[in-house]
Amino acid sequence: MELTATVYGVEFVPVGRIRYYADNGEDIKRGDLVMVIGDFGLEVAKVVVGKREMSIEELRYELKAIIRKLTEEDLQIHRKNEEDAKKAKEVFKSMIREMNLPMKPILAKYTFDRSKLIFFFSSEERVDFRELVKELARHFKTRIELKQLGVRDEMKLMGGLGLCGRPACCTVFLREFQSVTLKHARKQQMMINPAKISGTCRRLLCCLTYEHDFYEKALEGVPDEGSSVEYEGKKCKVINVNVFLDEITLMCEGKKVVKVELKYFKYASSRDKYISNKD
Repeated sequence: MELTATVYGVEFVPVGRIRYYADNGEDIKRGDLVMVIGDFGLEVAKVVVGKREMSIEELRYELKAIIRKLTEEDLQIHRKNEEDAKKAKEVFKSMIREMNLPMKPILAKYTFDRSKLIFFFSSEERVDFRELVKELARHFKTRIELKQLGVRDEMKLMGGLGLCGRPACCTVFLREFQSVTLKHARKQQMMINPAKISGTCRRLLCCLTYEHDFYEKALEGVPDEGSSVEYEGKKCKVINVNVFLDEITLMCEGKKVVKVELKYFKYASSRDKYISNKD
């Protein structure tokens, strides 16, 4: 018999990864703030997925229970922590500048009980911040933790616009990042121009994955550009593949250009009527 649990999904940062916590018996709704044990200790999270049943196997991590929904007193403490964290970020920024460290401050965050103050930063290189941690601990008189973020996580927290002119997907709905490689761009016959296929975060556009499955299915069995194929008994080279026009352009013997429907090669591939080898 499959073991299940009644859980709620919460986020620790806007549009962040969803973590599930067990129901504690309170009347909790989407949008409520709750207290939980997170990666840094006692933290406040926002409920984004209402009560649901999930299998223990599906969760794949140790399930903890929601401690409680925030009371009015808790909310006052939480708001004070947020205000103080903003001020702490300015101190963090000032110390980085004084020590001339190659770091960019992103966010500061107190745990609910203020037993720990976490600073998030980004950097293009490895940074020795041991002296910085000592100074921060001396100034704030609490345990300090520094966490370096990747450029995509930085974009999620800082916000920004995509090449389309709309807010970046990671700040609106994209909670987790998928692996994006040049094969996604090549499959969609895009020019490998870094300026056109990279986002503000300087990484390949996340949206390259959105239509990848369509292209995989539409071009299944179709030879790639640059491949050698056999067409009507002649050896030809694939010049262009256009999924929208549903055609493939060939350069055959005698430099004759021929346009053929994609379906010819889809059907031919199953009967070994063409070869597809990179020159």
